[in-house]
Amino acid sequence: MTTVTQMKCACESCLCVVDTSDAVQKEGKYYCCEACANGHSEGGSGCGHEGCNCHR
Repeated sequence: MTTVTQMKCACESCLCVVDTSDAVQKEGKYYCCEACANGHSEGGSGCGHEGCNCHR
């Protein structure tokens, strides 16, 4: 049996890979940060991680 410990952030345009034990979990999905988990509701783009300019 294989246990997944890392996966791509669930935010569609985000490039980050998150560790499932550290990720922000929302509705069964894993995100790299609160901004991605909230769909960038504050209107900002990017998650603050170097080289990633995600948005929704």
